[in-house]
Amino acid sequence: MTYEAASHFAQTWGLAFAVALFLAAVLYALWPNNRATFENAARAPLNKDEDDDHA
Repeated sequence: MTYEAASHFAQTWGLAFAVALFLAAVLYALWPNNRATFENAARAPLNKDEDDDHA
């Protein structure tokens, strides 16, 4: 395999892999079942727990 062929293969499939990873991340973030998890995580810094009295 020549350098040019390896470079072309890596660029093509690397781009396809990056696009697939991006789409997977967007789908994960926008999936309806994850809404409650992300809302709880967003409010976590604002919630006062009993363990935070020493701060």
